[in-house]
Amino acid sequence: MIRFTGIILMLSLLCTILGAARAFSQQPVFRETVVIENVENIIAVDNVCAWPNLTLMPDGTIIATIFNKPSHGLVEGNAVCYASKDGGRTWSFVGIPAPNEPGTTRMNLAAGLSNDGALVVLVSGWGGQGLRERILPVAVCRSTDGGKTWDRKGSVKHPEGEPDLIPFGDIVRLGGRSLAATAYGYKNRESKPAYLLYSYDDGFTWGDAVPMGRFGEGPGEWNDFNETAVLRLRSDRWLAAPRTMRVADLQLIVSEDEGKTWSIPAELRGGGLTRRSEHPAHLLRLNDGRILLTFGVRWGVHGTCARVSDDEGRTWSEPMMIIYYGGGDGGYPASVQLEDGTIVTAYYCDANKNHPRYHMGVARWRLP
Repeated sequence: MIRFTGIILMLSLLCTILGAARAFSQQPVFRETVVIENVENIIAVDNVCAWPNLTLMPDGTIIATIFNKPSHGLVEGNAVCYASKDGGRTWSFVGIPAPNEPGTTRMNLAAGLSNDGALVVLVSGWGGQGLRERILPVAVCRSTDGGKTWDRKGSVKHPEGEPDLIPFGDIVRLGGRSLAATAYGYKNRESKPAYLLYSYDDGFTWGDAVPMGRFGEGPGEWNDFNETAVLRLRSDRWLAAPRTMRVADLQLIVSEDEGKTWSIPAELRGGGLTRRSEHPAHLLRLNDGRILLTFGVRWGVHGTCARVSDDEGRTWSEPMMIIYYGGGDGGYPASVQLEDGTIVTAYYCDANKNHPRYHMGVARWRLP
């Protein structure tokens, strides 16, 4: 009997060990193979949560459009613009695209240049109890003086059945008077489909929303994308890197018809661009034609990483660590590249080993 009990205990212990090993094997493994060296890390704007968007202006000025409070959107605040005229080393306040009304916060945005060179910002946010009761209508903001003064006369037509839209990422120029930008719906916390919106009057009015994918047959197989970075290489080659809700990683989808339909490339079916809790993304075409993907790492080491593609998004390098925070809230990178090849990547972070408060950080770096 004692011997039998011992065997039972040993089998139980073995099962426990195997279960633990299985659980451990399912945890993400930090596999970065390259740490970018000689990164210049700058505390660019102090005491802001930021979620930065960067726009490179025709004269070389970098405009950062950010959230201006040191909170994850749970205090009243608004989207503001800061400018750098020295390649991201120093920053100064410029203006406010959409001032918030009392009891609201303006924090969710997309930004970029119109075809005639104006700065366009789409800003939404939250209001009501706890600043999470209702989503604010999207304000269409346009500046012709580098973000100092703003016109706010535009409008957004929502897709049918989507009462709320939250804009994100870069505004894309298509030529002529056409622009595109991504936004995601917010019917409830379980349904956040991403859309591509179009403007045909250079950023004053927006509509013609295109769903960015339906991958499956059942009613629950509508895409669960929300914050989606988009990059237009040419009319028959668009890339988008959406953040998924159920897995919380980055997927890659492509369009070959000017953004009208989207699909997951065969080589990425069954897997994505990143692992769980590595999101959201920014996509940038570099001066030499390569594609730069930057994204936040929101587990373990916490930082900002990059991957690079030299074949228009078909294959990607192993991840590279740009900035290491050491823990805490952070990420949401956006990048531009200067004429001399320097990459300027902005991100946000709360108190960490680099700084004691929320801030917008800026990394100046080069690919190895």
